Amino acid sequence: MSETITITFDGRPLEARRGESLAAALTAHGVRVLRTTRTRSPRGLFCGMGVCQDCLVEVDGRPNQRACMIKVERPLVARSEAHLRPLPPAPVAAPPVEIGAMRVERPQVLVIGGGPGGLSAAIAAQQAGAHVVLLDERSQPGGQYYKQVALAGDYPPDAQHRDGAALIATAERVGVEIRPNVLVWGAFAPREFVASGAGGTVCFEPQVAIVATGAYERAWPVPGWTLPGVMTTGAAQTLWRTARRLPGRRILIAGNGPLNLQLAAELLSGGAEVVAVAEAAPAPQAGHWRQLLAMTVASPRLVADGLRYHWRRRQGGAAMLHGMIVSRIDPVESGLSVTLSSSDGAGSSRSFLVDTLCLGYGFEPSNEILRALGCGHDYDPERRQLVTRRDPYGRTDVPGVFALGDCTGLGGAKAALAEGAFAGFAAARDLGLARGASEEAHRRRLRRHRDFQRALWALYTAAPFNPALSEPETLICRCEEVTFGDIQEALAEGMTGIGSIKRRTRVGMGRCQGRYCAPVLEALLATRFGKSRDECSGFAPRAPVKPVAIEDMARLQP
Repeated sequence: MSETITITFDGRPLEARRGESLAAALTAHGVRVLRTTRTRSPRGLFCGMGVCQDCLVEVDGRPNQRACMIKVERPLVARSEAHLRPLPPAPVAAPPVEIGAMRVERPQVLVIGGGPGGLSAAIAAQQAGAHVVLLDERSQPGGQYYKQVALAGDYPPDAQHRDGAALIATAERVGVEIRPNVLVWGAFAPREFVASGAGGTVCFEPQVAIVATGAYERAWPVPGWTLPGVMTTGAAQTLWRTARRLPGRRILIAGNGPLNLQLAAELLSGGAEVVAVAEAAPAPQAGHWRQLLAMTVASPRLVADGLRYHWRRRQGGAAMLHGMIVSRIDPVESGLSVTLSSSDGAGSSRSFLVDTLCLGYGFEPSNEILRALGCGHDYDPERRQLVTRRDPYGRTDVPGVFALGDCTGLGGAKAALAEGAFAGFAAARDLGLARGASEEAHRRRLRRHRDFQRALWALYTAAPFNPALSEPETLICRCEEVTFGDIQEALAEGMTGIGSIKRRTRVGMGRCQGRYCAPVLEALLATRFGKSRDECSGFAPRAPVKPVAIEDMARLQP
């Protein structure tokens, strides 16, 4: 059995389980509101992966801590965060430290990101004879796909957990130096990276860098999308797969893609009531037989998983609603009233009363580090995302920098595994080391999974977010609480560039640094002015590429 630890939140003692996140423990006790904003609006867990910054709480006197990233390892005293609450007294001032005093490490290969692709690349390079350091922001490698059960005791892992555990064990066995809880917040050409962790702030200057930073879920800015109880599909899955905690009891899952179906099956197995899965794409038709056949040939196991998820959904009584999207969310006494509308605008609407809404409308690549380094990108209009320019081995157009996995354009975890092996071997070769293994098996595997993804994307084709779903009062920027009406006012004043609109409205200036609002705003401007997105679109990447405490920037040495 997992050890129980007593924590306190807003003066209320709560039982948590050792190893789970603070967010998981609070969710289990029905705590939905974690902080209030400048306008005193309540916020709660949203992304569950440290991107949105909406789950900020004060922990043991330290303000602005991400509840989704804090592990319960001992008794904690936490309280909800409030906008502009006075900071605690500063500790005794340390003598100033110049930037030249920063500790520098020069590994042969630096891997940023501990998901499937990053682990695979690290293993390949290490096996070929390179010294590899892998940095991961989370407390445990595995990434979003291979989330590991964080609890000891009677919570057996499933096949996906076991596959991830085996990959992590292999990395450790071959000698990869894995450093968890390290945030890379600065990237400077040609290959200079600044990161902060328990050991202080360190500058890494590797001979070869491999960036595998994954992706995060897209915004769906309809009225009510910032309400507590609304979270991403990934956040809900993290609660279940890492801590065996349900995000709620009566749940609606809506979005686009197979991850929503997997989540429904998992939550139903955990005892939740899933009222429906609302899929934006239309239902598969007879004409989709080619895509279904291609998927079956490429990966029969994944197709079997999908059929199993559907069977579990049907057994659990969750309706499957194709061609339906979330159009608004309203707070009610019992939780949330969620309105679904036809994705083509032609059908009728439906409403559901739930306590939790999980949104999963696709992903955006986490390419901030790559863009900061100057790696070239091209816009893919079909997938509505930037794709990193790479050779077949993952080399970018910046010498010594490789990129792989979903941060380069979405390809899925299985493709990232094969890409990682290619990149790791190629990095070792570039260092003059032995190749280490045959590439042919990895080449076949990568080709097979890319075939699967192409067919899957064709099957799940859905229209992008339509700004007509938003009202003038709807927030486009969660952090700075900038509304669509504010954006329209800026446009009416003749502003046409995303930079000028940012200066006028503060859109994108908040803690998530534009990760949710920038793609929506870019699409809005592209439609209005007939411009296509490109590598110069959006907000310019600047250090810090993720929020970092001032003390981490100043505390150059432990």
